[in-house]
Amino acid sequence: MPDAVVTPAAAVAAAPALKTSRFKVPGEGNSATISVVTVLTLFALWFLVTNLGLIKPLFLPSPQAVWQQFYEYLIGTANDKPLWQHFMASLLRVAVAFWAAFLTAVPVGIAMGMSRVARGIFDPPIEFYRPLPPLAYLPLIIIWFGIEEMPKVLLIYLACFAPLALAARSGMKSAAQEQINAAYSMGATYGQVIWHVILPSALPEILVGMRIAIGFGWTTLVAAEMVAASVGLGQMVLNASNFLRTDIVIMGIIVIGVVAYLFDMLMRWVEYKLVPWKGRM
Repeated sequence: MPDAVVTPAAAVAAAPALKTSRFKVPGEGNSATISVVTVLTLFALWFLVTNLGLIKPLFLPSPQAVWQQFYEYLIGTANDKPLWQHFMASLLRVAVAFWAAFLTAVPVGIAMGMSRVARGIFDPPIEFYRPLPPLAYLPLIIIWFGIEEMPKVLLIYLACFAPLALAARSGMKSAAQEQINAAYSMGATYGQVIWHVILPSALPEILVGMRIAIGFGWTTLVAAEMVAASVGLGQMVLNASNFLRTDIVIMGIIVIGVVAYLFDMLMRWVEYKLVPWKGRM
C-alpha cells in the first residue's frame, strides 16, 4: 500500500488543538492587600522583638520610642529644630535639584536619541559618572563650590540628571517608523514630527525616568546634607547618629522613606493621567 501523502493543511487539521492559556498580568491594585499585610507584619515583629527585650534599644528602639521622637519633633518640643523646618529645607533642595535636572537632562536625552553627534558628546561623561556613588565625588564638589547650598543642590542634581537623560534617550526610540512615515506623508515638518509623534511616544519612558530620578534625589539627600548643613532631614539623622540616638535615626529614616514613597505615588498618578494607554496595548 503506497504511503499516504500528508499535506500541510491535513497535518494542521490532524494536530491536536492547542489550549489557549490566558495569562493575566496582576495589576497594582491586586497586590495592595498583600503590601498592607506585609507592612503590618513587619511592624508586629518590630514591636515584639523590642518589647520582649530580644534586642537592646541602642541597636533597635521600640516603635513607641520612635513615635515619641516623631511627636516631639512634630510639635517642636525636641531639643532640635522642629520637624517641619528639617522637612522644608530638604524638600526645597530636592525640588530645586530635580527640576533643574529635568529641564536640562530631558533635552540632552532627546538630542542623544535624535543625533549621533550629541550621543557621542554626552554619552561618555554620563556613563562614566552614573555608576559612581555620590560620596566619591563629594570632596571635589566641596573643594570646587564650598560648603554653602550650591554643593548640596549640585550633588542631588547630578544624581537625578543621569536617569532622566537616559530615559529620554531610550524613549526617543519608542515611536514606530510607520507613525513617523505617516506624519511625513501628511506634510509634517521635522519639528512637528518630533513634537507630535516622537515626544508623545517617549513620554512614558520620560515619566519612568522622573520616578527613578526623584528616588535617587532622596537617596542622595543624606550625603548632600553632610556638607556643613544646619537643617534638613539628612542632617537630623547624621547629627542623631553622632550621639547614638537610634530612635531619632530610625524616625528620620522612616520620614525620608515615606516622603519618597509619596512622591513616587504622585508620579504614578501623573503617569496614569498623562499616558493612560501605557500597559493597555
